[in-house]
Amino acid sequence: MGGLVSYFQRGGSMMWLLLILAVIGLAIIIERLYSLFIKVRINPSKLVNDVTKMIEESGIDEALVFLKKHKSPIAKVLAAGLEKVENGRAVVEEAMAQKAAAEFAFLDRGMIYLQAVATLGPIVGFLGTVTGMIKAFTAIALAGEVEPTIVASGISEALITTATGLIIAAPTALFYAVFADKINNYTRATEEATNLFVEYLLESGILERV
Repeated sequence: MGGLVSYFQRGGSMMWLLLILAVIGLAIIIERLYSLFIKVRINPSKLVNDVTKMIEESGIDEALVFLKKHKSPIAKVLAAGLEKVENGRAVVEEAMAQKAAAEFAFLDRGMIYLQAVATLGPIVGFLGTVTGMIKAFTAIALAGEVEPTIVASGISEALITTATGLIIAAPTALFYAVFADKINNYTRATEEATNLFVEYLLESGILERV
């Protein structure tokens, strides 16, 4: 722990900005892991299959009760559409689209800030490099001669901030890519599932083509 504190102190004032970025990035990563890998782990296509079987076996009312008890966002989207089956296809699709916009707003939450952390980490680190070199050359000018210890101190600060900025940016960028891929895949799976649900309602005669 003492070594970490010493490392932080030798990095200079820019280390505080890097620490803030690291905390923000970590908080967003934890929230994204929960939201994208726990909250939406339900398979949309499987849920549609379960609901269609329930409609055939027990009727629409039982399917609605099941969907309303289900906690997943896709269940709420399907329920919004199923409630409007008497009003025609256009109304059902509009109801599902509006519900999806509300329920899936959390998918992109914090992503722009995660990208900002990945971008700003190296920038702040390089800024620390510049300030460290400025200090080194200023100390040399004041001393009137090139002292290895003076130069080493400034260069050490410069390298520490650069390394820290890259250490923060690399995993943050990796998590951003993983989360973006998860969002795209889930969005596509949800669209396919809702289209499949509408097609089932049409083919079964529950929904009119208007």
